[in-house]
Amino acid sequence: MIQTKRGQLKLFLKQWQLQSMVIPGIVWMFIFCYIPMFWLIIAFMDYSIAKPMLESPFVGLKHFQDFMTDDRFWRSIRNTLGMSTIKLLLGFPIPIIFALMLNEIRKLRFKRTVQTISYLPHFIAWTIFGGITLNWLGEGGVVNQLMMALGFQDREILYNSDPKYFWWIVYFTDTLKEMGWSAIIYIAAIAGIDPGLYEAAELDGANRWQRMWHITIQSIRPTIAILFILAVSGILGSNFEQIFMLKNNMNMRMAESLDLYIYNMGLVSGRHSFSTAVLFVRSIVALGLLFLANYTSKKLTGDGIF
Repeated sequence: MIQTKRGQLKLFLKQWQLQSMVIPGIVWMFIFCYIPMFWLIIAFMDYSIAKPMLESPFVGLKHFQDFMTDDRFWRSIRNTLGMSTIKLLLGFPIPIIFALMLNEIRKLRFKRTVQTISYLPHFIAWTIFGGITLNWLGEGGVVNQLMMALGFQDREILYNSDPKYFWWIVYFTDTLKEMGWSAIIYIAAIAGIDPGLYEAAELDGANRWQRMWHITIQSIRPTIAILFILAVSGILGSNFEQIFMLKNNMNMRMAESLDLYIYNMGLVSGRHSFSTAVLFVRSIVALGLLFLANYTSKKLTGDGIF
């Protein structure tokens, strides 16, 4: 044990230049992630921004009881779970499939071109991408023109004004924007696979699909497991910028996610303690989901985060 610690210390001193590069990240996380946790105490207070925090009266679990009896809160939970479940079940496999297909492209120039094009939407802010989406979905937009040309509809539809389409709009736009960027980590994992495994399988008569299933997918399985665990733990979260740009008064019934509910209660209505209480509970549930997903993954596949 002592020798192991000495070896780790020796390696750290040998690589101190590389190790020091993590310091800015640690400082950033401490300032913006750990220090703000102190303000969670206002969830148990009747906090007013007009006076010091510690002078606010203590009200215990009052705010927790308030949001648990709020129909709007449960509606936001339903919307968040609905959108997140669609993204998890239908959206999570898309970057994996895209990375696998990209890995099968043999022409390097074409492969790089496809990669670059798929990454570009990620770098467009939702304020811009959301505006483009609304234009596509509007009257006379690309979607209406395409659907009518293909014969799927005989009149123009205001997609973003109809609540029943909102969850699917969120799913398709998120997939379109983030598919290429999300595939990067899988592409990196695939790049680390020993080429000798493919050569040996090819000599044994394995076709391309068999090599993909038995070598590529099995080799990146730990990466898939880790990202799936993180996705499950974040199921109560939503892309706030995306929802904020796409929501309107007509689709709000299906658009108000938990993040948007917290924003509306905290910043719009000024109920800071109330919104902090909601956020507090959401964080605890997310932590529980993380442990549950990790435990399940280790039991089923043997792979996990810890």
